[in-house]
This record gives sequence, C-alpha cells and structure tokens, in this order.
Amino acid sequence: MNSPLNLRAGLLLLCCALLLSLSGCIESFEPSGGTVTPNFLVVDGFLNSDGVTTIKLTRSLGLKAKTAPAAEAKAKLFVEEENGLRYALPETTAGTYVSARLSLNPTKRYRLFFTTANNRAYATDYTRAKLTPPIDKVSWLVEGDVVRVQVSAHDDANQTQYYRWDAEETWEFTSAYRSYYEWVGSKMKRRTQDIYRCWTTQPSGVIKLNTTTKLSQDVVADFPLLTLASSSVKLRYKYSVLVKQYAQTVEEFAYWEALRKNTENIGTLFDPLPSQLTGNVHCLTDPSEQVLGYIGAYSVQEQRLFISRDQLPASWKSDTGYETCGKPDTVEYRNAAVSFRTTNYIPLDSLEARGYTAQYADCADCRRRGTNVPPAFWK
Repeated sequence: MNSPLNLRAGLLLLCCALLLSLSGCIESFEPSGGTVTPNFLVVDGFLNSDGVTTIKLTRSLGLKAKTAPAAEAKAKLFVEEENGLRYALPETTAGTYVSARLSLNPTKRYRLFFTTANNRAYATDYTRAKLTPPIDKVSWLVEGDVVRVQVSAHDDANQTQYYRWDAEETWEFTSAYRSYYEWVGSKMKRRTQDIYRCWTTQPSGVIKLNTTTKLSQDVVADFPLLTLASSSVKLRYKYSVLVKQYAQTVEEFAYWEALRKNTENIGTLFDPLPSQLTGNVHCLTDPSEQVLGYIGAYSVQEQRLFISRDQLPASWKSDTGYETCGKPDTVEYRNAAVSFRTTNYIPLDSLEARGYTAQYADCADCRRRGTNVPPAFWK
C-alpha cells in the first residue's frame, strides 16, 4: 500500500514535469513529515537451518540521518520449533545475537521469538526450514568494457524455485604514496609496518533474485550478479567476491522483490512508487506496532571467485581511488616535530640534509580505507 506521503510526492513531481515547459518548476519539494524521526524496530538476518544464526536488532533512522542505527541491546532471542525445542541466541555485541551451530529439521516449522529490554514480545510467522542447493559455479567474463560476474545453480528435486543471492566483495589496493618513516614520540624512525598495500571488504549492496517457476526444470544458468567497469579500482590488482545463495519461500521472495523495487527502481516519473513493506515480524504486545524485517529459515551455500589484473585486457586502465591527492610537500628537519604532531600528516621519505617529503595520511596510509592485514582466504 502506498502511503499518502508517497502519493503526494509522486503527484507533485508529475505536475512539475507537465508545467516545466510553461513556467518551470523551480521550487524543491520537502515532505511535510521530513523532520519526524522514525523509531521502528528493524530485525535483520535469517534462521540458518544448517549453521550459525545471527540476528541483528536496530532502530530505524530518518532519511537525512548521518549516524549509525542504534542497536537494540539486552534482548532475549530464541529460535523456536513449532511444538518443540527452543534454542537461545546470546548477545555477542550490542544488538547482535548469535546461536550455536544448529541443524533444523526440514520437515518441521520454526520461528524467531524475542523480548526486548522493555519487556515487549515479538515473533515471526512459523516457516518450514529449507535446505539451499549448492552453487554449481560462479564465473565471470569480459563484455566490452565491463566484467560480468554470474552464478549457476540447480535443484534436481525441483524444491527450491525461488533463489536469492548476495555478495561480499574484497579487493587489494595501494595508497597514492609509500611512507617509509614515522614520527614516534619525539623521534623519526623507519616504518616497520607496511601501510602502502591494503585490502578492503564490503557487501555488494545489490538484491539479486530469480525464480524458475516458469521453467520445466529448476535450473539457473549464468544469472548476472555484478558488473564491474574496466576503470573500477576493484580490478587494479586482485579482486575477489564471495557469493552467498539462499533458497526462499514464495512469501519471502515477494518481500525481497518489493524491497528491490523500492531501492533500485526509484528515480523517474515512470518508476513504481515505493510500497510499504510488510514483513513477517510481529509485536505480540502491541499488534499495531510496525516492525521492519523478514526472517526466513534456510541454509546458505557459498562460493568464492578471484580475478587478477593479468587476466584482464592489457589496455584497461583502473582508477587508483586517490585521483584527488596532490604532490608531496617538503618538511624541513627543524619543523618535523610540529608538522607531524598528529597522525593526519605523515612523512614519506628522507631528503637527506633537507628534511622529508610528506603527505596527508588519507593519501599515504591505506589503513584509512581498509586493513593492511591480508584476508585469511587471500592467495
């Protein structure tokens, strides 16, 4: 159901488009309720039917918020089997709750039940635990000036039909300049830790779904997951992506499809208006309370892919990510203590009798954008 606020925004934009050729639409639109700070409970995660379940509880933020969402701490969470056992999810860090490794029976139904610190009770709908089929392969190919990452899978039992994927990307990079020295206390010393080469990891941020209900077989062949431009900094040295595959129920698939449309298709007058997402998490204490999130029950299948620079066309030129960094400065010996009094400005190399070359840490310390410790899986 579209909210009145969304309908008003859509109608106003349409009017502006129609009147633009006559008088112009020059006034920006600010929703009347834009100053209201939402405080919905957000439930994120899934019940892992063959592994560790991690659930995160947070509070929603306004559109203009610049802070991280507040964690919902000190809740009591359980995975409950219908007419059966329950499994606790102890809190590990504020708002994050993790179970022991579970093996849920695919013939039975399960739900998430929890109470918050203020004694409000919540529960999801019961759902059958699904087993996700293995990923057949994650592959990549060059098409024009992009790299396309794709996934293939199948289910001989024809029981999956609704698939969802997400991906975690990792890439190697270097800072704009190499720092050989560091100011420690009141002395200049040779740097013992490499801060030139680093790695960064982040979720892809895309929602990828596919259904095989219209096919004669439950087969997904070379489904496109990610696209990387030839200039992407991710491809400068080595890139890796961990693809995760989930089997969905038809109800959860519909939820993620609505979420995908809301997050990816908004931008023109002809895109669908945002819809109100209705998940499967309910407040038992107050049924009128709106809760955000959908918690399914299924296992996860993973497969990792690597792409090295020497596998790509030699003519491709990747960005460095440091294009705005200027040339190094010169700092005389007598000014070193003052110039390097904070870690935001660091020495690079010695100029013998003159002093040191220097640069801002954002351009010379790769740890500002990642970690200089290689991931355990890196090869």
